[in-house]
Amino acid sequence: MKGIKKELIFITLGVITPLSLHTLKVNAGSFGAEIFCTMRDGGNDHESSWDAAYTYIKKQKGGFFKVSPKQAAAQITESVIRDRETFSYCVEYLDQLHPNRQLIRDLEKEEKRKEKEAKDRENKRKKLEKELEETNKEISEKFTDETLDRYSY
Repeated sequence: MKGIKKELIFITLGVITPLSLHTLKVNAGSFGAEIFCTMRDGGNDHESSWDAAYTYIKKQKGGFFKVSPKQAAAQITESVIRDRETFSYCVEYLDQLHPNRQLIRDLEKEEKRKEKEAKDRENKRKKLEKELEETNKEISEKFTDETLDRYSY
């Protein structure tokens, strides 16, 4: 009988715990969005509003793994989009949560271009080396040691 009670308790905890953690995560993101938007609407700058919201979300998440800034920004964005009527004044500030996406894409594109140029240069170098090697081989076959000896006349 005691074994069944223990199993029942563990099963109940196993079902309830993930649900409560998910609710905590949703509430943290939602209230984080509320903090961010209220502060921005109150005239605070982006940095102080972001720091307050991110600190709250990190603190509420708990657990072994912490929330990254990208995850927190995504949670705030998601909360604002889901509850557009409540946060209608905050939509204009969302782009500041992800300010460098275009910059990151441009940097990645530039990096790929540089890699391609380096690869092309390497291929040209190998091609020229091969042509030079073939030319040297042809020249060495054409001229014998006798023709190169300057005292043989």
